Amino acid sequence: MSRMTYEHQPRQRADTQPEDVRLGAVVITMGQRPGELRTLLESIAKQDGPPVEVVVVAQGVTVPNIPQGVRVVELPENLGIPGGRNVGIDAFGDGGRDVDVLLFLDDDGLLPHQDTARLVREAFAADPRLGIVSFRIADPETGVTQRRHVPRLRASDPMRSSRVTTFLGGANAVRTAVFQQVGGLPDDFFYAHEETDLAWRALDAGWHIDYRADMVLHHPTMPPSRHATYHHNVARNRVWLARRNLPAALVPVYLGVWFLLTVVRSPSPAVLKSWLVGFREGWRAPCGPRRPMKWHTVWRLTRLGRPPVI
Repeated sequence: MSRMTYEHQPRQRADTQPEDVRLGAVVITMGQRPGELRTLLESIAKQDGPPVEVVVVAQGVTVPNIPQGVRVVELPENLGIPGGRNVGIDAFGDGGRDVDVLLFLDDDGLLPHQDTARLVREAFAADPRLGIVSFRIADPETGVTQRRHVPRLRASDPMRSSRVTTFLGGANAVRTAVFQQVGGLPDDFFYAHEETDLAWRALDAGWHIDYRADMVLHHPTMPPSRHATYHHNVARNRVWLARRNLPAALVPVYLGVWFLLTVVRSPSPAVLKSWLVGFREGWRAPCGPRRPMKWHTVWRLTRLGRPPVI
């Protein structure tokens, strides 16, 4: 599923200074939003502190008018979100080892504040066990952060930072030692739940994940269902997520809860059919290597407010 399988790497020393944290950024694009992409790249270039090295991964397209100094990797086809981001990671050396932390940003977002890179450096320098930071996504016109963009169950206050159990795929920063220890994103997921798969593996390896309300990405409000295969992939990948990562006893519990929730929410017949097709495929198709998390990690997820049954 993921092409990256690395041995354990030493974690960053506790006495690392923020200015020593080397930052890179990965942006994947299908070439549909050239204006927004350039605006994002300009916002990265304006960040305080040392320059952030940027790689744009073009998924089956040619991307013109890229600012000088930005590297472009053009792929012959669309590999999906996790596949494209894995290519971007490897553009910084195997597992991103040429930098310390990678930002992953949606091509139609932008960093409205110039201190975001500095805050990222400070966060990772201060906590050598911090593996992933999830940014706050806000609508550029209203400033509103949707509840679904707060990666915890208690999402009513998006301005509260906290430890969390997952992160937002298009607005985050990941210590590259995480990839070198637990591997990359699951290529075959293509779209949906690839972040939670990586998050669970990172937590199982002892890393922390933080949601930071002061690290902001502006992104227009859009429904996730705009993707044509959204409902199918959500169902299929949730089954793969459980089969790959959960102790055997929790797999039917986790999937049973989500099955019931889906039925109770009463989606349209077309949506329910797509979801059921994906759910069935998740059981029949190979899910990649199975590495069930430790029961200690299950307890850790529970203490953080998100037991892996909901």
